[in-house]
Amino acid sequence: MKEFVLIFRNETANEMKLTPADIETLTNNWQAWMGKMTAQGQLANPGQRLGFDGKTVKPGNTVTPGPYAEIKEVLRGFTIINAVSIEEATGIAKGCPILNIGGNVEVRDVIPMNG
Repeated sequence: MKEFVLIFRNETANEMKLTPADIETLTNNWQAWMGKMTAQGQLANPGQRLGFDGKTVKPGNTVTPGPYAEIKEVLRGFTIINAVSIEEATGIAKGCPILNIGGNVEVRDVIPMNG
């Protein structure tokens, strides 16, 4: 098994306009998806949701406020999964609930650090 990170992105929260019912459904879908991966031994690290505050450090020791890109899409969180191949990891990502609200999932292999 190899580890892959699933990186979740979608529009900023202000532009999503989810109702309380939408949020409840989405939360239930996330719990079911994560539970399925856990039951199948695919979840290596449940990951975390990322906060809204932060700073970005750029070359030359320049620090700018916020973790903001110059685009509408923002990084929401990540999880690390176990899969045999990137194709299998991509198949797992296809079940991610963020896809139901217009988001996307980036699938990347994790390079182990030896030492």
